[in-house]
Amino acid sequence: MKTALRLTCITVVAILFLTVASRAAHAQAMPNPYGPINLEVARKVADAAIAEGKKNGWNVAAAVVDSAGDLVFFERMDNTQSASMIIAQEKARTAARFKRPSKSLEDALAGGRQAILGIPGATPVEGGIPLVIEGKIVGAVGVSGATSAQDAQCSQAGVDSLGKQPAPPAAKPPAPPAPPKK
Repeated sequence: MKTALRLTCITVVAILFLTVASRAAHAQAMPNPYGPINLEVARKVADAAIAEGKKNGWNVAAAVVDSAGDLVFFERMDNTQSASMIIAQEKARTAARFKRPSKSLEDALAGGRQAILGIPGATPVEGGIPLVIEGKIVGAVGVSGATSAQDAQCSQAGVDSLGKQPAPPAAKPPAPPAPPKK
């Protein structure tokens, strides 16, 4: 009996934990709808990210994923650490699936939101940035191999290769509450 009660309590706590964690991460999502990305665009983004790494002497790997987080294009420089191949893809997946830079999850974690660690598929490390074309999130770029800030600089170079994109539509503020009836 005690074991069943203990398992029930643990299950309830786990469900509440994941619900709260997902709401906190959702609060910062970009309002953009998803759209498609093609190989030519993905290659252009990765090439720009790799060029930024070369320019600065950083051995990096760059991954470009579609809006579902599936790999479209990947490139790595010689002598890039092996782990960076996976980390770059995970940073990109995080940015695409959560509709925000992976740094926002890192910042939430640094601010004490330990719940971020329990969100499936979340990689709370700077270096993944969504790709927006014509107001739609078409995927994301992730870079790994240098420091997180340097990875983000390379990712931003990839994003910048797409040219200036229009700002995403602002989220509508909630309607004010109705005045109380007397």
